[in-house]
Amino acid sequence: MRKLISIVTAVYNEEDNLSECVEAVRRLFAGSLAAYDYEHVFADNASTDRTVAMLTALAATDPHIKVILNARNFGPGRSCFNALLATKGDAAVPLLACDLQDPPELIAEFVRLWEQGYEVVQGVREERDEGPVMVAIRRLYYRTVSSLSAVAVAPNVGEFQLIDRKVVEALKRFDDTYPYIRGMIARCGFKVAGVPYKYLARARGISKNRLWGLVDQGLNGIISTSNVPLRLALAVGLGLSVLSILYALIQLVIGLIFFREFQAPGVAQLTVAVFFFSGVQLFFIGILGEYIGSIHAQVRGGPPVIERGRINFED
Repeated sequence: MRKLISIVTAVYNEEDNLSECVEAVRRLFAGSLAAYDYEHVFADNASTDRTVAMLTALAATDPHIKVILNARNFGPGRSCFNALLATKGDAAVPLLACDLQDPPELIAEFVRLWEQGYEVVQGVREERDEGPVMVAIRRLYYRTVSSLSAVAVAPNVGEFQLIDRKVVEALKRFDDTYPYIRGMIARCGFKVAGVPYKYLARARGISKNRLWGLVDQGLNGIISTSNVPLRLALAVGLGLSVLSILYALIQLVIGLIFFREFQAPGVAQLTVAVFFFSGVQLFFIGILGEYIGSIHAQVRGGPPVIERGRINFED
């Protein structure tokens, strides 16, 4: 029996890219991966264009294509995780973006390394076909997550990777309402290999990931993998408290030695001090709020995704 490779693609209003994505995967398994069977699992985030109709038509003529229809837009992270848990393959790709910015042909190299015994084969985005500002921001973010994380989260690695079935089964044991997939895979461990590649520019359409969505995903990545921001808040608060006490003691000594020889402190210095300490307090209250919000969502529970239906699934 041929081994089964599962490909997961999350979509939202991707009518311009859907056909090309499906054909790219078909060509891959008709060519370099012809020795393997495959399933292409699409998770639709309640698209409002022709995406659902196109997926339904494609699934009706191709049993390799399976579709999960979400009740609303739950975001790419939750959708991919929910679809990943529904896969049946001996190995799975957690996310092949529908816009094909991650080249599908690289999956053949992933499979080759997987067959050599690597349970996790990561695509490493060493080059990016993006503007210099976005490249710099993404590199800074990846390095920040990697340096702050309690586990080894490789920089420049997204969800475009191939993981063994045992990793998928390990991910099923996580109870997380906002899964950060690449961090969860890193927490699992296993034998890892990396494949460098160039992250391509989007050929058609526009990205559905807006600035706030990227910020939200970025904060979730840091909070999910590290408690360093909380420790940083503690350290800065302690340091400022010590400096304030030292400053008060210095002022006391000056007041005792030069009693009434100096004028009262200026209003400008007082104003700056108040705004500075208020800003520091609000910043760290915001950090605490992010962690508390994450805890609140986790305590309330519930599935990451509510489904409206499935197509081409056996059960």
